[in-house]
Amino acid sequence: MIRFGIIGTNFITDWFIETINQLDDVEVTALYSRTDSRANEYATSHSILHTFTSLEEMAKSDVIDAIYIASPNSLHAEQSILFMQHGKHVLCEKPLASNVQEVTRMVDVAKENQVVLLEALRNLFMPNLGRIQQAMERIAPVRRAVFNKSQYSSRYDLYKQGKNPNTFNPDFSNGSLMDLGVYLLGPALKLFGQPNDVQASGVKLESGVDGSGTVILSYDDLDVVVMHSKIHATSAPSEIIGEKGRIIIDDIATCNEVRLELRDGTSEIISDAQNAPMSYEIEAFVRAIEAGTLENGAHSADDMVRLADLMTTVRKQVSVIYPADK
Repeated sequence: MIRFGIIGTNFITDWFIETINQLDDVEVTALYSRTDSRANEYATSHSILHTFTSLEEMAKSDVIDAIYIASPNSLHAEQSILFMQHGKHVLCEKPLASNVQEVTRMVDVAKENQVVLLEALRNLFMPNLGRIQQAMERIAPVRRAVFNKSQYSSRYDLYKQGKNPNTFNPDFSNGSLMDLGVYLLGPALKLFGQPNDVQASGVKLESGVDGSGTVILSYDDLDVVVMHSKIHATSAPSEIIGEKGRIIIDDIATCNEVRLELRDGTSEIISDAQNAPMSYEIEAFVRAIEAGTLENGAHSADDMVRLADLMTTVRKQVSVIYPADK
């Protein structure tokens, strides 16, 4: 039984707990919140035995084996390192940290302490992404991919009213790329590898974060166009286009429905029904712990560093700088 602690008392941790409750050999035994009242309220509502208002005490405790971190992006590195230094495995929400320097340090600390560190970028672990990868052979050679994830954030209205929600606050290492773009760049690297060239542009808000952006990844015989936004919405799907056909993905972040259309007129659904979206990343994390491999093949330590490096490069081109970068 892998005993999880959780950092965060929000809708993401709600989803995590709901998923854990559907799985075998895992349970949530502790949570951290900044205040006793919130910790006790949340623990009671989810039947969690132990609460902490000190991260240090939680990291030292013997009531957890692993920690799930769903705090603001700017805190990921510091919190992950603390728990890893106390021998706890870390499953950390995407993006893993503010920049590639932090991610490299996190990976080093995981190796030094012989613990598993995994970025919870859910679509990389979903079986339907594997089906997409297999289907690419049927449309080869692939010449273009267009990945899109654009949704209007309700917090953008607050931002336009002059308020300062975390979503658009650089102090928390936030913005469209970090929240949504990561869902696109992760699969791009997994499916196509390291690009030869990266060109990024975007809408930079007055707060200092990006509201939307476009990234073009260039390969020898292929371009991948990535479009993300939190200040406008579109229902446009993502596509992988080859000389023999195309693959249409309803939502690259979930890969729930994937259709293959061949140039000869053949069309078929190649996706299959999936379990709870977070279940695959949790199972991958647990397998790595049980196997003693310290990392998972679907998203290895090198993969996490490469993704962080790409995202750091994109931010620099759009002139989005976080306090963590200074």
